[in-house]
Amino acid sequence: MPEDKGKAARLPGAHPAARGGASRLLRIVGGTWRSRRWRFPAGVQIRPTPDRVRETLFNWLAPGIRGARCLDLFAGSGALGLEALSRGAAEVVFVEHSRVAALAIERLLAEWQGAGGNVLVMDALRFLERPAAAFDIVFLDPPFAESVLEPLLRALIERHWLRPGALVYVEFAARSGRPPIPAPLILHRQGRSGEVGYDLLRHSSGDEVGGQ
Repeated sequence: MPEDKGKAARLPGAHPAARGGASRLLRIVGGTWRSRRWRFPAGVQIRPTPDRVRETLFNWLAPGIRGARCLDLFAGSGALGLEALSRGAAEVVFVEHSRVAALAIERLLAEWQGAGGNVLVMDALRFLERPAAAFDIVFLDPPFAESVLEPLLRALIERHWLRPGALVYVEFAARSGRPPIPAPLILHRQGRSGEVGYDLLRHSSGDEVGGQ
Protein backbone atom coordinates (compact mmCIF):
# COMPACT_ATOMS: atom_id res chain seq x y z
CA MET A 1 0.00 0.00 0.00
CA PRO A 2 1.27 3.56 -0.67
CA GLU A 3 2.23 5.50 2.45
CA ASP A 4 -0.02 8.28 3.76
CA LYS A 5 0.96 11.75 2.62
CA GLY A 6 3.12 13.62 5.09
CA LYS A 7 4.61 10.51 6.64
CA ALA A 8 8.26 9.65 6.12
CA ALA A 9 8.80 6.23 4.57
CA ARG A 10 11.06 3.94 6.63
CA LEU A 11 13.79 2.55 4.39
CA PRO A 12 16.58 0.06 5.14
CA GLY A 13 19.08 1.55 7.57
CA ALA A 14 16.99 4.64 8.31
CA HIS A 15 17.27 6.03 11.84
CA PRO A 16 14.87 8.96 12.36
CA ALA A 17 16.63 10.13 15.51
CA ALA A 18 20.15 9.83 14.12
CA ARG A 19 22.40 12.88 14.09
CA GLY A 20 22.18 14.64 10.73
CA GLY A 21 18.94 12.86 9.94
CA ALA A 22 17.17 16.10 9.04
CA SER A 23 19.38 16.52 5.97
CA ARG A 24 18.27 13.04 4.80
CA LEU A 25 14.56 13.81 5.03
CA LEU A 26 13.47 14.50 1.45
CA ARG A 27 10.18 15.68 -0.01
CA ILE A 28 8.40 15.42 -3.35
CA VAL A 29 7.70 18.96 -4.54
CA GLY A 30 4.83 18.42 -6.99
CA GLY A 31 2.57 16.00 -8.82
CA THR A 32 0.69 12.92 -7.64
CA TRP A 33 3.10 12.30 -4.75
CA ARG A 34 3.34 15.96 -3.75
CA SER A 35 4.46 16.49 -0.12
CA ARG A 36 5.30 12.83 0.43
CA ARG A 37 8.51 12.47 2.38
CA TRP A 38 11.14 9.80 2.80
CA ARG A 39 14.23 9.45 4.93
CA PHE A 40 17.29 8.23 3.08
CA PRO A 41 19.51 5.59 4.75
CA ALA A 42 22.51 6.70 6.78
CA GLY A 43 25.91 5.63 5.53
CA VAL A 44 25.28 6.62 1.89
CA GLN A 45 26.80 9.87 0.68
CA ILE A 46 24.11 11.90 -1.08
CA ARG A 47 23.68 15.51 -2.15
CA PRO A 48 20.02 15.77 -3.12
CA THR A 49 18.98 18.50 -5.54
CA PRO A 50 17.43 21.24 -3.33
CA ASP A 51 13.64 21.60 -3.34
CA ARG A 52 13.79 25.08 -4.88
CA VAL A 53 16.01 23.88 -7.73
CA ARG A 54 13.77 20.86 -8.35
CA GLU A 55 10.72 23.12 -8.48
CA THR A 56 12.42 25.37 -11.07
CA LEU A 57 13.64 22.40 -13.10
CA PHE A 58 10.24 20.74 -13.29
CA ASN A 59 8.59 24.02 -14.22
CA TRP A 60 10.99 24.04 -17.18
CA LEU A 61 10.12 20.43 -17.98
CA ALA A 62 6.37 20.79 -17.46
CA PRO A 63 5.37 20.94 -21.15
CA GLY A 64 7.01 17.58 -21.88
CA ILE A 65 7.30 15.56 -18.67
CA ARG A 66 3.99 13.68 -18.96
CA GLY A 67 4.55 10.42 -20.79
CA ALA A 68 8.31 11.00 -21.09
CA ARG A 69 10.96 8.30 -20.86
CA CYS A 70 13.62 9.49 -18.37
CA LEU A 71 17.09 8.42 -17.25
CA ASP A 72 18.37 9.34 -13.77
CA LEU A 73 22.13 8.69 -13.79
CA PHE A 74 23.88 9.00 -10.40
CA ALA A 75 20.41 8.54 -8.93
CA GLY A 76 21.59 8.88 -5.29
CA SER A 77 18.48 9.61 -3.24
CA GLY A 78 16.31 9.14 -6.34
CA ALA A 79 14.82 12.62 -5.84
CA LEU A 80 14.92 13.69 -9.50
CA GLY A 81 13.55 10.45 -10.91
CA LEU A 82 10.85 10.19 -8.24
CA GLU A 83 9.81 13.77 -8.93
CA ALA A 84 9.56 12.91 -12.64
CA LEU A 85 7.31 9.90 -11.93
CA SER A 86 5.18 12.00 -9.59
CA ARG A 87 4.61 14.48 -12.42
CA GLY A 88 3.55 11.91 -14.98
CA ALA A 89 6.70 10.50 -16.60
CA ALA A 90 5.92 7.12 -18.19
CA GLU A 91 9.24 5.55 -17.22
CA VAL A 92 12.33 6.40 -15.19
CA VAL A 93 15.50 4.29 -15.24
CA PHE A 94 17.49 4.91 -12.03
CA VAL A 95 21.21 4.10 -12.35
CA GLU A 96 23.13 4.05 -9.06
CA HIS A 97 26.44 2.36 -8.21
CA SER A 98 25.67 2.03 -4.47
CA ARG A 99 23.70 -1.13 -3.77
CA VAL A 100 22.34 0.33 -0.51
CA ALA A 101 21.11 3.47 -2.26
CA ALA A 102 19.61 1.46 -5.12
CA LEU A 103 17.77 -0.82 -2.69
CA ALA A 104 16.37 2.22 -0.89
CA ILE A 105 14.97 3.60 -4.16
CA GLU A 106 13.58 0.19 -5.11
CA ARG A 107 11.83 -0.22 -1.77
CA LEU A 108 10.35 3.26 -2.04
CA LEU A 109 9.02 2.59 -5.55
CA ALA A 110 7.34 -0.55 -4.22
CA GLU A 111 5.76 1.32 -1.28
CA TRP A 112 4.49 4.13 -3.49
CA GLN A 113 3.48 1.76 -6.30
CA GLY A 114 5.77 3.51 -8.77
CA ALA A 115 5.30 1.03 -11.60
CA GLY A 116 7.27 3.14 -14.09
CA GLY A 117 10.53 2.98 -12.11
CA ASN A 118 13.39 0.59 -12.88
CA VAL A 119 16.53 0.54 -10.71
CA LEU A 120 19.93 -0.67 -11.94
CA VAL A 121 23.03 -1.08 -9.75
CA MET A 122 25.95 -0.08 -11.97
CA ASP A 123 28.44 2.63 -12.91
CA ALA A 124 27.01 5.45 -15.03
CA LEU A 125 29.61 5.34 -17.80
CA ARG A 126 29.38 1.55 -17.97
CA PHE A 127 25.62 1.86 -18.34
CA LEU A 128 26.13 4.16 -21.33
CA GLU A 129 28.32 1.51 -23.00
CA ARG A 130 25.26 -0.73 -23.34
CA PRO A 131 23.10 -0.80 -26.49
CA ALA A 132 21.16 2.45 -26.41
CA ALA A 133 17.43 2.86 -25.89
CA ALA A 134 16.89 6.59 -26.40
CA PHE A 135 15.41 8.86 -23.72
CA ASP A 136 13.38 12.07 -23.77
CA ILE A 137 14.89 13.49 -20.55
CA VAL A 138 18.18 12.72 -18.80
CA PHE A 139 19.21 13.87 -15.31
CA LEU A 140 22.97 14.21 -14.67
CA ASP A 141 23.88 15.10 -11.08
CA PRO A 142 27.26 13.43 -10.34
CA PRO A 143 29.42 14.19 -7.28
CA PHE A 144 30.94 17.64 -7.78
CA ALA A 145 34.46 16.29 -7.14
CA GLU A 146 34.23 13.97 -10.15
CA SER A 147 34.91 15.65 -13.51
CA VAL A 148 32.63 13.37 -15.48
CA LEU A 149 29.96 15.63 -16.95
CA GLU A 150 31.75 16.26 -20.24
CA PRO A 151 32.49 12.56 -20.99
CA LEU A 152 28.95 11.66 -19.94
CA LEU A 153 27.46 14.24 -22.32
CA ARG A 154 29.64 12.97 -25.15
CA ALA A 155 28.66 9.37 -24.44
CA LEU A 156 24.97 10.29 -24.48
CA ILE A 157 25.39 11.83 -27.94
CA GLU A 158 27.87 9.45 -29.53
CA ARG A 159 26.06 6.31 -28.39
CA HIS A 160 22.62 7.68 -29.37
CA TRP A 161 20.95 7.77 -25.96
CA LEU A 162 19.03 10.97 -26.79
CA ARG A 163 15.91 11.30 -28.89
CA PRO A 164 15.69 14.34 -31.20
CA GLY A 165 14.74 17.33 -29.05
CA ALA A 166 15.70 15.50 -25.82
CA LEU A 167 16.49 17.52 -22.70
CA VAL A 168 19.49 16.94 -20.44
CA TYR A 169 19.66 18.42 -16.92
CA VAL A 170 23.16 18.95 -15.51
CA GLU A 171 24.11 20.05 -12.00
CA PHE A 172 27.58 21.27 -11.03
CA ALA A 173 29.57 23.37 -8.55
CA ALA A 174 28.80 26.98 -9.46
CA ARG A 175 32.34 28.09 -8.64
CA SER A 176 33.74 25.68 -11.23
CA GLY A 177 31.33 26.70 -13.98
CA ARG A 178 29.55 24.50 -16.47
CA PRO A 179 31.46 21.91 -18.47
CA PRO A 180 31.91 22.35 -22.24
CA ILE A 181 28.66 21.57 -24.06
CA PRO A 182 29.24 19.26 -27.04
CA ALA A 183 27.16 19.72 -30.20
CA PRO A 184 24.37 19.10 -31.02
CA LEU A 185 23.45 19.98 -27.41
CA ILE A 186 22.72 23.65 -26.76
CA LEU A 187 22.01 25.62 -23.59
CA HIS A 188 18.24 25.87 -23.13
CA ARG A 189 17.81 27.15 -19.55
CA GLN A 190 20.24 28.03 -16.75
CA GLY A 191 20.10 28.82 -13.04
CA ARG A 192 22.07 29.08 -9.82
CA SER A 193 21.18 28.47 -6.19
CA GLY A 194 23.99 29.20 -3.74
CA GLU A 195 26.91 26.92 -4.58
CA VAL A 196 24.87 24.90 -7.09
CA GLY A 197 24.84 25.70 -10.81
CA TYR A 198 22.27 23.95 -12.97
CA ASP A 199 21.51 23.97 -16.69
CA LEU A 200 18.97 22.41 -18.98
CA LEU A 201 20.47 21.43 -22.34
CA ARG A 202 18.53 20.56 -25.47
CA HIS A 203 19.35 18.25 -28.34
CA SER A 204 19.12 20.81 -31.13
CA SER A 205 17.73 18.56 -33.86
CA GLY A 206 14.10 17.53 -34.03
CA ASP A 207 11.09 18.70 -32.07
CA GLU A 208 11.55 20.03 -28.55
CA VAL A 209 10.36 18.06 -25.54
CA GLY A 210 10.19 20.94 -23.08
CA GLY A 211 9.06 23.87 -25.21
CA GLN A 212 10.53 27.38 -25.15
